[in-house]
Amino acid sequence: MFDLETLILDFPILDQSIQGRRLVYLDNAATTQKPMAVLYSSRHYYEAINANIHRGTHHLARLATDAFEKARQTIATHLNASTPDEVIFTSGTTDGINLAANILALSGKIKAHDEVIISTLEHHSNIVPWQMLCERTGAVLKVIPCHEDGTLDQAAFTSLLNERTKILSLTWISNAFGTVNPVFEMTAAAKQVGALVMIDAAQAAAHLPIDVQTLGADFIAFSGHKVYAPTGIGVLWGRTEVLNLLPPWRGGGEMIKEVTFAKTTYNDLPFKYEAGTPNIEGAIALAAALDYVNGIGLDEIHRHEKNLIKTAAEALSSIPGIHFYGPSDRSGALSFNVDGIHHYDLGTLMDQMGVAVRTGHNCCQPLMARFSITGTVRASFALYNSEKDVIALAAAAEKAVSMLR
Repeated sequence: MFDLETLILDFPILDQSIQGRRLVYLDNAATTQKPMAVLYSSRHYYEAINANIHRGTHHLARLATDAFEKARQTIATHLNASTPDEVIFTSGTTDGINLAANILALSGKIKAHDEVIISTLEHHSNIVPWQMLCERTGAVLKVIPCHEDGTLDQAAFTSLLNERTKILSLTWISNAFGTVNPVFEMTAAAKQVGALVMIDAAQAAAHLPIDVQTLGADFIAFSGHKVYAPTGIGVLWGRTEVLNLLPPWRGGGEMIKEVTFAKTTYNDLPFKYEAGTPNIEGAIALAAALDYVNGIGLDEIHRHEKNLIKTAAEALSSIPGIHFYGPSDRSGALSFNVDGIHHYDLGTLMDQMGVAVRTGHNCCQPLMARFSITGTVRASFALYNSEKDVIALAAAAEKAVSMLR
């Protein structure tokens, strides 16, 4: 059962005042706050079982290794992966996308004049790694345009697909506009021409269930800190048969079976892609975060958040000159500007009223250029937000606008 008042108590950071006002935290697309279950798991690791993993035979090393690999299993179950070996721990979505792009560039499978497709909605982390791959291989980057409502032009996407298409890398939910892309259909279309598919699930992970077998993509990346876990931990899920054909990227401990000065034999999955000491505490805390959200139910969380976004859009719509970006059926984020007012000024005044929102281009400069703006005010929602937060958001925005005009 979704009991909001009880859930809020799980997040101690929310019990504070900003500028003498109750904190209203609406910057969840940037990072989410952490429940006690996650905070406890992090502290318990360092207080009770802190040791390096996989190498030691002593008691603490065994406990830490068991907890780390149990976390991998928890994440594999959450994703419905066919095996935990498909779960590769990274530092976050950016690291995961870079890992995939680099091993594809090193593989020799991407040739000059091959094509990589991304979209106008992408975060810089799902643009720059593919530009770098194209620079290294001679491949060509193609971009799916978007409509005025912030949805992708599916006819244009279809026209881009051809026998030269080798990679489609697509965000599931836009961090800037809250657009939910039809990733199932677009993945299926890309697979029809033999392309590999990467899904950036940084925003989706906190709002939607993810079933990698149903989705049909080859890679999915997400960050722990977007889904109530600490920063510095993330996951790249990769299909076994794809990962086994690709070379390692980073070299060092753990990713090897045997090292001599003449030759190194690489380890099996997932260790092939986990060089060095991993973020052990982060992996354990990420598993605790996923247990937490699954205990509530992602469908329940998503329903709650979508109601808040709809209510927020309605509450803000009375402000003269306000413009919303993205489709009406958004997920996670609500972005807007007000005529004649800079988004930074608006967000700064709202902060003085205890309302934390994000301003700027949200690491989506090409998307902002598409709409001839430098940035937006973005309110983004999580399971612990309430209608009181929406009322505070609207009141702060209205007062800030009146002060700036």
